[in-house]
Amino acid sequence: MNSKLPNFIISGFPKCGSSALHYYLENHPEIFMPKQKELHFFTNDILAKLNQGPGDKATKISQIKLLEDYEKCFNDVGDELVIGDASPSYINYPEKFQEIKDTLSDPKVIILLRDPVKRAYSNYLHLVREGRESLSFYEALLEEENRKKKKFSDFWYYRFNSTYTEKVQKAQEVFRDVLIITQEELNSEPKETIKSIFTFLNVNADYIPTNLSERYNEGGVFEDNFITRTFFKQSKLKSFIKKRFPIPVEIKNIKNKVVNNYRKPTPLIDEKAEAFLVKSLSEDVLKIKKLGVDTSVWNKKFLIKTKV
Repeated sequence: MNSKLPNFIISGFPKCGSSALHYYLENHPEIFMPKQKELHFFTNDILAKLNQGPGDKATKISQIKLLEDYEKCFNDVGDELVIGDASPSYINYPEKFQEIKDTLSDPKVIILLRDPVKRAYSNYLHLVREGRESLSFYEALLEEENRKKKKFSDFWYYRFNSTYTEKVQKAQEVFRDVLIITQEELNSEPKETIKSIFTFLNVNADYIPTNLSERYNEGGVFEDNFITRTFFKQSKLKSFIKKRFPIPVEIKNIKNKVVNNYRKPTPLIDEKAEAFLVKSLSEDVLKIKKLGVDTSVWNKKFLIKTKV
């Protein structure tokens, strides 16, 4: 087995800033991140069976299926002190934690959280942007259980991906070192937050990534035209190319600047959808708050629901 496998993982949650963190960490000279982001190796056997939603099969092509292919992702490791794998599906499947621990010799774990209502809405808009989601946000929330039964990809499970506490607690039980960061902290205090992450990873914490002001996978709503469809629409060919020839971050930055010319104002979250999520997630928010997570800047309606 390749001895140069990850000694830390960014385990999720989806749409909470794992892409940005991947690129910030990649910029540190003592940290190695694979060229392909989101390998999903340890959860591939689960994710591969969830492929019945529109465009799902195309998204599965880039996932790493075999250990030997996973090892190849780290062939270019040099004298970096730490090696990472940012795969936001890992956190959603606690049954895989022990396998991850055994294979990677108890890696350090970074968990990213976000206001669960905004996270769910961002998740929804991502699929709208790709031309895959046709329902309203509220309708899609009501359809979630049916989509699970139909074996849609778990990326369609907006509420499931916004349910944090039990998964976080299980990670804390299994892994020795777990760091919880919120996307809100990363955005509002990037230097302080990235310093705390570097300290956690035992690398030079005084280093400031040269790309720290860049924003990655910002999401939102865009005009529907040839250019945006070219960038956003999923296809098996694009997934194959992504796996074989990962796009350098510099090219991604150019892409972001191009598509931002077609950005539209993001519609407000539908009130019924917001109320549905606040009601169903309030207990979880209270529990995650008790774990020491700063939820003060999350949806203010949670503050009313979770007062103790």
